[in-house]
Amino acid sequence: MTGFLVSLAMGLAVGIAYGLTGIRSPAPPIIGLVGLLGMVVGEQAVVMAKMHFFPTATQQSQQESGQRSKG
Repeated sequence: MTGFLVSLAMGLAVGIAYGLTGIRSPAPPIIGLVGLLGMVVGEQAVVMAKMHFFPTATQQSQQESGQRSKG
């Protein structure tokens, strides 16, 4: 939930800055959405690469995070 709130706050801050300075958004909405899709795919690619090249470290970190959430 915190991630959503931070994202919303940063988006509002940038929107306000654009509005105050009279700058239009640098990209049409569809291009912005494609850029966001690229960010999500890139983030998942890093996760997949870590799982492929460092499986034991990835498993250990998943186990540790699971123990913290149960705790």
